[in-house]
Amino acid sequence: MRRIAILIPALLFCRLPIVSAADKDDQHEAAVKKAVASAEEWLKLVDQEKYGESWESAAAYLQGAVGKEQFVKALDGARKPLGKMISRKVASKEFRTSLPGAPDGQYVVIQFDTSLENKKEAVETITPMLEKDRSWKVSGYFIK
Repeated sequence: MRRIAILIPALLFCRLPIVSAADKDDQHEAAVKKAVASAEEWLKLVDQEKYGESWESAAAYLQGAVGKEQFVKALDGARKPLGKMISRKVASKEFRTSLPGAPDGQYVVIQFDTSLENKKEAVETITPMLEKDRSWKVSGYFIK
């Protein structure tokens, strides 16, 4: 009986955060929402052929992996021939803490079903990551 009396006061002073699965889901949902908004803003730059500005607003990880000039040249060659964006809608989004070939962190892999002037059915895959300043910035882009 005495052992229980000592344990209870000890537990009252422990202030460990209790995070339920529902709280974690809510946190991921909020992160996904912010990441999607960031990706959509970044894509506006790409749609306007502001490839240099899109590199400048990208995640430090992307900037470290590819220089601005090389990025602009690659995006110009891949995206510009497809023409103007006609429509785009989110097809899928997934919160991840690990991606192949990338450091562990917080990522959201987003796929957009996109229609372009010269490619009626395209899939854009955008991967924003959470930066040190707690902002979401694009760390990867792929279109097929």
